[in-house]
Amino acid sequence: MSRDLPMVIGEPGLPERVTIYEVGPRDGLQNEKAVVPTEVKATFVRRLLAAGLPIVEATSFVHPRWVPQLADAADLMRGLVADLGDAARELPVLVPNERGLERSAELGLRHVAVFASATEAFAAKNLNRTLLTQFEMFTPTMAKAIDLGMTVRGYVSMCFGDPWEGPVPVDQVVAVGTRLLDLGADQLSLGDTIGVATAGHVRELIGAFGDAGVGPERLALHFHDTYGQALTNVHAGLQGGVTTYDASAGGLGGCPYAKSATGNLATEDLVWFLTGLGIEHGVDLEAVVETSGWMADQLGRPSPSAVVRALGGDSR
Repeated sequence: MSRDLPMVIGEPGLPERVTIYEVGPRDGLQNEKAVVPTEVKATFVRRLLAAGLPIVEATSFVHPRWVPQLADAADLMRGLVADLGDAARELPVLVPNERGLERSAELGLRHVAVFASATEAFAAKNLNRTLLTQFEMFTPTMAKAIDLGMTVRGYVSMCFGDPWEGPVPVDQVVAVGTRLLDLGADQLSLGDTIGVATAGHVRELIGAFGDAGVGPERLALHFHDTYGQALTNVHAGLQGGVTTYDASAGGLGGCPYAKSATGNLATEDLVWFLTGLGIEHGVDLEAVVETSGWMADQLGRPSPSAVVRALGGDSR
């Protein structure tokens, strides 16, 4: 493939630069059936950073009973700190509760995330809480993180549809999201956990947050490509002014608590799309493709990313 492709043809009114928030090492690997060795995970993180990804979410300090694939979180981060020094402390991690926060604080980590649900059903299945009582978990965790000088990202799952409840009211998503922001979240990542979002729905949700006083600079979008709509939804998000997008190298991931959640938007597919629009992102596409091909080999299966398949050779 020519290095001159894709052709760059911009579109008026879109942001000049986008931040890609890489979630492959955490959201990608947590849904793998096999447990990936700690050193392979560390190499994955290092390669993603070397490819120019500005933010790489490294792991989750969750109880191993719930996500055994990430049981080595402390060992992984300890090794990365030893290898990368202070730069490793800038890598965000997910913390489901105060114990998870304490474990991350012991390592001197500076950026954490909490995970909320926009629906009753997913709150019950994922957090063993109700839509309202889930905040009893987040409030002390977020307050302590802020007291420690950490930044906190708030994830909201099932923002566009729920496999048990179906459609999710927009005002319900806004209520959960604004509550997280009121508790001190720096940024809100709105998740299309089962990949059912469409462009009009994306625009509607961004607009509803705007009506609630939350501008697009406070939002990130997290799409899954279940119905092939992820990049169309990114385009709608760009039109709405959102400049942070979650993506997973090679399209890894899903959700262990929602079986209909297929892989995340692939980082390579997003990079190709943004490059064609002339939107700056700072990521070396070739390096990410090579990294995703390498990880596909580690997992023993092809990458679901269209761009990896196109550029990575038959072995990918």
